[in-house]
Amino acid sequence: MSNALYTAEALATGAGRDGHVRSSDGRVDLDLAVPAAMGGSGNGSNPEQLFAAGYAACFHSALQMVARSKKVDVSDSSVGGRVSISSNGQGGFQLAVLLEVVLPGVEHDTAQAIADAAHQVCPYSNATRGNIDVTITVADD
Repeated sequence: MSNALYTAEALATGAGRDGHVRSSDGRVDLDLAVPAAMGGSGNGSNPEQLFAAGYAACFHSALQMVARSKKVDVSDSSVGGRVSISSNGQGGFQLAVLLEVVLPGVEHDTAQAIADAAHQVCPYSNATRGNIDVTITVADD
């Protein structure tokens, strides 16, 4: 991508899911561990947590951008992200994402329209569209 606005860089070392990740600037510097639910120790973060955090933050930014363009106040908003991993039935694995949007004080249909528009502009949504199941719910205030 020659017109990149920003490029993040990280290095994974060790035993993959039981290894270590560090970003080139050192802001991310974490031990990883297989989750206990998958037979590991659970004594570290894991790729699904990192993806959930990244997607939730990115989607929240897209949501705020869309809301600003529609002149809707979403100052108390939040986005929760859940990333699940499961077998794909073919010897591999697949991910699924659930994003929960909370827009206090915003009428449900307006909140849903903002969330739908954010799903069209969020880079994570664009990257995952057609590849993994992504469900977006808007919590009622």
